[in-house]
Amino acid sequence: MKPLEGKIALVTGASRGAGRGIAIELAQAGATVYLTGRSTKHKSINNWPGTIDDTASKITSDGGNAIAVRCDHTKDVETEAVIDKIRQEQGKLDILVNNVWGAHDLGVEAKPFWQLSLKNWETMFTAGVRAQLATNYFAVPLLRKSEQALIIHTTFWDDNKYTGQFYYDLAKQALIRMSYGLSIELKPENIAVIAVSPGFMRTELVLQYHASDEENWQEAEDLSRTETPHYVGKGVAALAGDPTRLEKTGRVFRSADLAKMYQFTDIDGRFIPPFTL
Repeated sequence: MKPLEGKIALVTGASRGAGRGIAIELAQAGATVYLTGRSTKHKSINNWPGTIDDTASKITSDGGNAIAVRCDHTKDVETEAVIDKIRQEQGKLDILVNNVWGAHDLGVEAKPFWQLSLKNWETMFTAGVRAQLATNYFAVPLLRKSEQALIIHTTFWDDNKYTGQFYYDLAKQALIRMSYGLSIELKPENIAVIAVSPGFMRTELVLQYHASDEENWQEAEDLSRTETPHYVGKGVAALAGDPTRLEKTGRVFRSADLAKMYQFTDIDGRFIPPFTL
């Protein structure tokens, strides 16, 4: 029996990148995975590679269970509708992975704060921090239906070093603090809340930027320290299957920390050390 057989998961922002990798790994571990994102087979945001339908097709072709639901998590009515759909179809939610993030729409510029557009607030806080908070808001009542639920927030953390981009740094730290606060409030409900920090991932957009692909990325020196999105996905799946995960609530773990803890490697068989700035 697969470790997550019978578990219901929701992964937000699952069209590409970390969300896609996490969704695939949760499904391979046996979970039924609901996927949300704005990109569908009918309309891809900014013509970027990857859609929620692509992710769902990959999961089902591998023998897993996936349900793609288009959702813009900046719109509370759409977020609430996703949770209502899961409630009606499953009656519970065991795993929530808050991965939705809007900063790709604007990009991350390493400029001083006073030279950055205030649009960074909308992309990183409204479409990032608030979108994850709102998903928690609507999902917690359903997570209480699980015997031992798990909330994951994907973020970036490098031992509290400053990332060099004010809004990005502030938003990622806010997600870590959100996880910590929720962990205290939800521990009596038997719900663990953990922040997970991927390293430098070879996402679809990163590979596109470097004019590379998964077969030839070694030729690009800038990608030498990268990991696949499956690396963090394996870490999240391991946490979800860990019966002692409530002991880890409130903490932040890097992908490499989880790989060492649960003894797994990336899909190419490598152990990738923690990414540092």
